[in-house]
Amino acid sequence: MAKLVSKTYGDALFALAVEEHMVDQLYEEAQAVAQILRENTELTRLMNHPKIEKEEKVRLIEDIFKGRIGDELVGLLRMLVQKGHYKETDQVFTYFIDRVKEYKKIGTAYVTSAMELTPQQKQAVEQKLLDTTKYVQFEMHYTTDPALIGGMVIRVRDRVVDGSVRTRLEHLTRDLERIQLKVGECAP
Repeated sequence: MAKLVSKTYGDALFALAVEEHMVDQLYEEAQAVAQILRENTELTRLMNHPKIEKEEKVRLIEDIFKGRIGDELVGLLRMLVQKGHYKETDQVFTYFIDRVKEYKKIGTAYVTSAMELTPQQKQAVEQKLLDTTKYVQFEMHYTTDPALIGGMVIRVRDRVVDGSVRTRLEHLTRDLERIQLKVGECAP
């Protein structure tokens, strides 16, 4: 249900953003509002409280956001509250932000390496991704995992390129086990 809600409202907001030539503005505002809502657990608890009337929740949204963000996002938040979908607000914004990133050809890459990469290595990884994908810009996220032994694992959307030494060793081990099985089958 949450996926349907996020797609429905996220697609509607995206269509409005494109139609009204407000993609950049709504993208920035959506990122900011999503961050505010994630960080403010008291507001989330209040907005999800079953004993607080929807009208009071709508007033609260308007008091907090009206005049600070565009009427389009205030209207979206108001509608989510009125329709009883406030719990899916984060998913709606995430879906919308992802749609805008695809529209603007901004990729998101998650790079895990055995050791911290130097700035030059990070730049080389990003350039290689730009050269080999449809994206014109990347949001890069770097982490380290010593268990990789060496190399790196790169994830962009649902594609994973695993060039880690750990994975190469696992493949080599499996190949050696297959060879041993075949040799064992051939023995008299």
